Amino acid sequence: MSDLQSLQERIRAAAAARRPLLIRAGGSKDFYGGPLAGELLDVSPLTGITHCEPTELVISARAGTPLEELERVLAGHAQMLAFEPPRFDGRATVGGAVASGLSGPRRAYCGAVRDFVLGVEMVDGRGERLRFGGRVMKNVAGFDLSRLMAGSLGTLGLLAEVTLKTVPLPRAECTLRFEMDQPQALRSMTLWATRPLPLSATTWEGGALHVRLSGAEAALRAARQVLGGEMMSGSDQYWAAVREQRLPFFAAADELWRVSLPAGSPPLPVAGPTLIEWGGALRWLPGAQAGGTLHALAARFGGHATLYRAPLKPAASPFQPLPAAMLSIHKRLKAAFDPQAIFNRGRLHPDL
Repeated sequence: MSDLQSLQERIRAAAAARRPLLIRAGGSKDFYGGPLAGELLDVSPLTGITHCEPTELVISARAGTPLEELERVLAGHAQMLAFEPPRFDGRATVGGAVASGLSGPRRAYCGAVRDFVLGVEMVDGRGERLRFGGRVMKNVAGFDLSRLMAGSLGTLGLLAEVTLKTVPLPRAECTLRFEMDQPQALRSMTLWATRPLPLSATTWEGGALHVRLSGAEAALRAARQVLGGEMMSGSDQYWAAVREQRLPFFAAADELWRVSLPAGSPPLPVAGPTLIEWGGALRWLPGAQAGGTLHALAARFGGHATLYRAPLKPAASPFQPLPAAMLSIHKRLKAAFDPQAIFNRGRLHPDL
């Protein structure tokens, strides 16, 4: 019996007994989302690259494959994952990257995890294998169910294999540094996003704005003439630290909030330091915050707030409360994929 068949049998048995299961591989994102509950369903044996077609910019891997392994294969073909998912000291896996939906510094300029999911093979709450999407760019007709898995935190089913779109590595990169306050940095990032500049990442923190440029050498030279700023050395290490949340800013407090807002939103009226990414669309806030107040504030600006990390899992959901209509859709999806509600109970929402 294969590893996947064994997992299917365990899922069928759990569904019959209505016994909750905790889907987990590397455990690199145990801190994220709601409480971990249920009998461990370890998908780490599901490893290996199953399909790689560099000329088509497509790669498939089983869900337990370490991200670092997949990225080494892509680097050998001068390609990468555009959404720069965090690797979390090498423990992150392909399935976990999709299930968490976490994207890195390049997200605002290249797209999110869901934008690069071409297809998935999964096992639903009945123990049945399902396949959505495919292994080519144009494969979607009707509802793109494979992208539902991005950010679902394992609540809809067990990911067995994922097919992702890749992109070529940039020919050149550089990072510019500017001394400016938060309002000026937000205005600058909003303005530059409207211009034909090869932007691939931005951060602001502690009075310094960092802007990464990616592309052909000629495009970078032209952008530097337009933007000015100071060339930053050691920028590869800096952006790796942003991607993995290893900057001193992230270690300053045990509790960390992640606030997503429309680009162009003003500074948030909150006390304490802020780190800004994605051209102003992502704000990190360390330290204890009043969750209800922060959720209301984010909603007022048209965004949402997430308790990204905390010493103890909160009793309520760490995510922005869902409107009734949206929660109803989530419940119907959950019932369709996982009728006995055995997968990752409460990880995404207390009612799921």
